[in-house]
Amino acid sequence: MSIIGWIVLGLIAGWIGSHIVDNGGRGPLMDIILGIIGAIVGGAIFSALGAVPITGFNLYSLFVAVVGAVVVLVVYHAVTGRRVPRA
Repeated sequence: MSIIGWIVLGLIAGWIGSHIVDNGGRGPLMDIILGIIGAIVGGAIFSALGAVPITGFNLYSLFVAVVGAVVVLVVYHAVTGRRVPRA
């Protein structure tokens, strides 16, 4: 996947993941970073479970990246001790 593909997938996955966990986006740059890290973490989790990791720019890869972004945010909140805001 190209750099532009990673950035777009990261932006979408980070935005969705931050809305699931924090009920709001973190800004475009942080959403991109969160989504790219989430794609790496999600790919590692899915590989460890025997599933296919990121396969390109498609819905399955977006799902893997969103799962990874949610995991990254939950771990971030657990480590920093910050509470997740509720709507």
